[in-house]
Order: sequence, then structure tokens, then C-alpha cells
Amino acid sequence: MYAYTDFDRQFVRARAAQFRDQLERNIAGSLSDDEFRPLRLQNGWYVQRHAPMLRVAVPYGVLSSKQLRQLARIARVHDRGYGHFTTRQNLQYNWIPLTQSADVMDLLADVDMHGIQTSGNCIRNITSDGLAGVAADEIVDPRPYAEVLRQWSTLHPEFAFLPRKFKIAISGAVEDRAAIAWHDIGLQLKKNEAGEVGFQVLVGGGMGRTPIVAQEIHAFLPWQQILVYIEAIVRVYNRYGRRDNAYKARIKILVKAEGQKFFDAVNEEFRLILADDAGGHEHLIPQAELDRVAASFVVPAGVQAVPALDIFEGATPAYKRWLERNVHGHRLSGYRGVTLSLKRVGLPPGDATDAQMEAAAGLADQFSQGELRVTHDQNLLLPWVREADLPAVFEAAKANGFATPNIGLLTDMIACPGGDFCALANARSIPIASEITERFQDLDELYDIGDIDLHISGCINSCGHHHSGHIGILGVDKDGKEWYQVSLGGSDGSTLSGKSQAGKVIGPSFAADEVSEVIESIVETYRLEREAGERFIDTVRRVGIEPFKGPANARRTSTAPAHATA
Repeated sequence: MYAYTDFDRQFVRARAAQFRDQLERNIAGSLSDDEFRPLRLQNGWYVQRHAPMLRVAVPYGVLSSKQLRQLARIARVHDRGYGHFTTRQNLQYNWIPLTQSADVMDLLADVDMHGIQTSGNCIRNITSDGLAGVAADEIVDPRPYAEVLRQWSTLHPEFAFLPRKFKIAISGAVEDRAAIAWHDIGLQLKKNEAGEVGFQVLVGGGMGRTPIVAQEIHAFLPWQQILVYIEAIVRVYNRYGRRDNAYKARIKILVKAEGQKFFDAVNEEFRLILADDAGGHEHLIPQAELDRVAASFVVPAGVQAVPALDIFEGATPAYKRWLERNVHGHRLSGYRGVTLSLKRVGLPPGDATDAQMEAAAGLADQFSQGELRVTHDQNLLLPWVREADLPAVFEAAKANGFATPNIGLLTDMIACPGGDFCALANARSIPIASEITERFQDLDELYDIGDIDLHISGCINSCGHHHSGHIGILGVDKDGKEWYQVSLGGSDGSTLSGKSQAGKVIGPSFAADEVSEVIESIVETYRLEREAGERFIDTVRRVGIEPFKGPANARRTSTAPAHATA
């Protein structure tokens, strides 16, 4: 993982000291709440429904065991003993008193972490594939490029006050495990016939009130030019993006409205930066700079390819299921990536207690070169596990609640914190997720159902990515009550799901106490309609959503037809 330089550490510590000064002036009354608000937001501090919420950046999802232990300490000492890993590879705390926020910033800085630009109308945390650098299908390791983008975009003065928040995702593998087409900018690393590295650049994706899949603006941009090209995109957005309407301020609205005119403006801006900007060519990435950054992303010392093992030989049924679901291919012979599932009964999806964070850090030290990943699907992942160590990892994962063999299955759901915490939410996500998890605990049944992406959002802001779920659940408010829309057929762009697209709503909303019944009816309908070997998403695309509507509506109990119009 990237090794902070003295400059990096001084930068983060100076930012923490600046925040402490701002907090102290706010407490003393010399800096008003209105003046303090944008300053705390720029450091990841929100004021939510019940208490402050801190969002900690985990750039492109890479964590060290030392950092995770510090996150556990913060959860234990300053929060209520847990944290929440998000779809954007961040960690959120929900109960830290604002009076303690500067102390927490110092603790983060001690381990090269911060909350800078995890909020605000700026370029947010750069996200990537949880298997970056180790994936068996990787074309180019995206981590060095993601790190260059992180350094370039952090406190970039030109892009500190964009019309709206701005999100970039980067993938370097054949399979898109970063949902790049659902981002403001999606970057796919490629190699041409000559072996040269470049980027396919997508622009204008996003969920929320108006789900839009990003469009290709450049098929193959030489990697050296990527900062200049992104600057051109964001400049055009900054210049023409709507600031009069928060619902129409994202770049996706501008791209959809202007189409080719937007693309032409970006390409002209790109030309002008290189031709006319003072120092424009200095934003071309030198090979030496990429090499400097890439030196942090080499194979760890002591790791080298070894003869592959038959990992299933002599496996018990429980161990075999874990191997099938939680263990992933690796670019090095004799090694595997291992997902530590954060989806189990008793805790919301993506939550980890301080004890579990400590345990995961211990597993990383013992079995994965002290390194972990936060995945887009709200799990943790060990990227450097020897196949010979898999039995020991399985036993340790079981002992600490990480071994649920459900990766990719119905209970490996994505969910935002929802109305239990978020001030923007219209409905709660956590109770819905809990009921579905409890209902589908039979592993034989889960395995028969097969691969399903279930995504839950507590409001239209779509932090739970409900639009891209094979089954999506959206919390809505109607007359002060919680209702839930259900959609089918969404895709995040993965190989299983196919081309990125938004799901279709199956009808009027359901009451909270009906949702798990509705999901059960959808699953039952799938099992009746599927052909041999056909997965859920393929059945939905073959038969459409009509066969699912009747059985779902038949599960209504507390919603009278006259009221089922949300």
C-alpha cells in the first residue's frame, strides 16, 4: 500500500491542527455554526439525525492492520463500539461527540488517515476494485493511478466548490467490480495492441433521483494525460453545471442535457489546457512520478508464487461452501483473496464492532502481510493469503463472525444506515435488512436461490445503490410513514449482472412489515420461472417483471389498495 512521505504526514497533521483551531473557535463562539459547517464538512464531519457522523477516507479501499486497529480504538473510546463500512470504501462513525472530533482527527493522522473531502461539493474518495493488485483477471493494477488521482484532487483549489459532489471510480480488471458506470467519472484501464496503457473514460453516471449510466467520452486516453483530461471534464462541469437546483446539479444532468455538445466542450478544454494554460503540460504524469508511486504497490516481501494446491481436497461441507463463496482467484499461484463477510444476523450490513476490527487486523497480520481491503459490497478482504493457510483462516474467521459463506448470495446485501441515523433518510434500512437476513438463514435454500444482488437505500440519494440491485429496495415517505418501493433487474456492470442499468419498479410501495414477505414472493416466483441453471438476473431479463408483480402484491396485509399509491 502507499507509503506516506514526510510531506504527506505533515499535510495531514496540519489539516488536523487547523480543524482543532476551527472547533475551538466554534465552541468559544467566535466562529458561528453557519461558518463552521462548511469547514467541518470538508473534513468529513456531518450532524446527523441523533449525533455527529464522521466519514473516514479509505482511499481505493486499502487498509493496513495498524490503521484498522486505530479505527477500532476510535470506535471503542469515542463512539459506541462499532463502525460502518460503506459502498464507497469509507468507514463511518455515528456517535462521536463533536467536542471530541479534533482528538479523533489527531488519532487518524497518527496512522496516515483523515476525513478530508469525504463530504462537500468536491472530488470525493477515489474508489476501486477490492481485488486491485491481486485479481486473476487484472489487466493493469489501478492502485498507482488511483493514488496519483487522490494526491492531485486533494484540496485542489479549482474544484473545492463544485455544483455538487463528484465521484470517480477506477478498474483495471476484465470484470468491473467497482461499478464504474454509476459514477460521475468511470475509468477503465486497458492495453492496446502495442501493449501501451490507457484509459477508457466514462462520464455522467450516477444514481439518486435520476439514475443515469455513464457514457464513453474517450475510448483510449494515454495514461499520462489522465489528470489533464479529468481537469477538462470537471472544469466544464464547474462552468456549466446547475447551481440553482440541488436535484439537477450533478454532472449526469449536464451530460444528459447537452450530449455531444458537452463532449465537444471537454475535448476543446483539454486542448486548451495543453496549448494555453501556464504549466498545462506539467499535469501530464511523468513516468518517474508514476514509478515513485507504483513502488509502494509491489508484491510484499516474502510473497512469491508457489505451486497451487487442490484447496477442495478433503474439504468438509461447511469448509467447501466457504471456499466456494468467500475465497477468490489470485494472480499469484498458491495464493488467494479471502472475503471476511460483514453480513450476518445481529449486525447491519457493513457494520463491524471494535473487537471484530481488532480481530480482522490480527488476521491480516498473521495471514495477509498486514493488509486488508474494504470492498464495494461492504465487506473486508484479505488480499495475500497462502492457499496452505486457508484452513486456519477459515477457523479464525468462524471464531470472529466473518465466515458466513454468503458472498454474492441474497444475504450478502448492500444497505445504507437509513433512517436510524441519516438525517436525509425517509425510511429505515437496517430493520428491513435484518428481517430479510433472518428469513433467509437456511444455507441450502440460499445456495439453491443462487447469486442475487440485493441493495437497500433509505432515501432517493441511493447510498445503498438500490438502482443497481437485481432486487432494489428504496425507502420513501408517505404521510409520515415508512414505505418501500421494490425494483427488479438492476445491474452494477459486473460479469454476472451484465451491462449497467437501473432496475424497474414493480408497482406501488409496500409497508415495512410487508417487505420481507414481498422478497420471499419474488424469490419463489423466480424458482418457478427459472430454466435449468438460470440465475435470478437472467430469469428477470428473460420473462420481464410482470410475472413478479401479482405474487408480490398478493403479500400485502397492512396496506389497503386505496393507500398503496406511494
